[in-house]
Amino acid sequence: MSNPFPDDFLWGCATAAYQIEGSPLADGAGASIWQRFSHDPRLMAAKGDTGDVACDHYNRMADDVALMKRLGLKAYRFSVAWGRVLPDGIGQVNEAGLGFYERLVDTLLENGIEPLCTLYHWDLPAALDDRGGWLNRDSADWFADYGRVMFERLDGRVTKWVTLNEPWVVTDGGYLHGALAPGHRNVFEAPIASRNLMRAHGAAVKAYREVGKHEIGLVVNLEPKYPASDSPEDQAATARATAYMNRQYLDPAIHGANPAELADVFGEAWVDWSAEDLALARQPIDFVGVNYYTRNVTKTDDSFPVRAGMVVQPQATYTTTGWEVFGQGLTDVLLWVKDNYGDPTIYITENGAAFYDPPTASQGRVEDPLRAAYLREHITAVGNAIEQGARIKGYMLWSLFDNLEWSLGYSKRFGIVHVNFETQERTFKDSAKLYSEVIATNGACLG
Repeated sequence: MSNPFPDDFLWGCATAAYQIEGSPLADGAGASIWQRFSHDPRLMAAKGDTGDVACDHYNRMADDVALMKRLGLKAYRFSVAWGRVLPDGIGQVNEAGLGFYERLVDTLLENGIEPLCTLYHWDLPAALDDRGGWLNRDSADWFADYGRVMFERLDGRVTKWVTLNEPWVVTDGGYLHGALAPGHRNVFEAPIASRNLMRAHGAAVKAYREVGKHEIGLVVNLEPKYPASDSPEDQAATARATAYMNRQYLDPAIHGANPAELADVFGEAWVDWSAEDLALARQPIDFVGVNYYTRNVTKTDDSFPVRAGMVVQPQATYTTTGWEVFGQGLTDVLLWVKDNYGDPTIYITENGAAFYDPPTASQGRVEDPLRAAYLREHITAVGNAIEQGARIKGYMLWSLFDNLEWSLGYSKRFGIVHVNFETQERTFKDSAKLYSEVIATNGACLG
């Protein structure tokens, strides 16, 4: 069998600002909702863990890029902390904060690494949250103005932009269940936040078309849903779960419509979108970013609001986040995107696994065979999707570093580079060495 990965396939890693940078208030930066959330013991699940230091990337950026070059990365997907650039979320630009991202991009390019820039990875400026955050319809204009600042300064050096990362997580975790910033628990708020996020996405794409000249897309987390049985109840639960997680953002972005099942999911909390809002959300994008971690075998149950539950697979391997290892699901969901959304250009913008790693490396080595096996299985799954016609142009492994896993703190390690959080020492895990070989051989080493 020939190698399915094209010669120009983009191999990279991904991170997010609040998870790795540290120094969240340095050099005039404004606080974010995650700065608040992580310092509130009533909200943060991992008590005492914050992003105050994290991986100290803000101060170690040049060394970290040198490490990326040693790995052989062709691309690096990072996010911008909105409040570093605009401390109040709008208004005056903080040149020191924007300068950090300019230096990062320049350093990447000097080392032959293509930057992929995500505008929003969950860290809304606290000053905007005080004005209602994503519940405020003005948030679309705030976000477009912020995007325009970034586009005008960096487009050209950055040729691939992402508006939002995983809007489903923003609303489900932040507004419905309260597990993530800003920590709200309100079924009526969730669909409002979803609508405004997609209006913001569309407004930012429109701003980019006025200013930028390259590529911009949307990143969604997708989890294929497989019915636990042929019963009508399980089939209906699977349809609801698919609409809620997988179609809620792609449908308006690409088709200019909402899944009909959302009215059933949200009940009286659902309000139909206006034609104007649907038109704003539906802006032509250049690619879809897919984040994939696991699947869900779905049964009907009483969980609110989706009324769908997960069936644990007794013979499967599970990560420390409780996610089943199932590579076939990645192939399936990529082909689902191909078949249902007009065969778009796709980037795998996140894929990875948390397994137990010791807090310190042993004699300069961290053995992580389960993560290495996960990567083999899932990169092969990407190749299988390419062979079946999906137009996949790159793979960004999650994550480059062990980092702050949001409300779980530092208890879950996703990195292929081990971080000793006491000393900030970086050590390549065995999975990093595997991935470096994958990159060097353009995937051929996987057979």
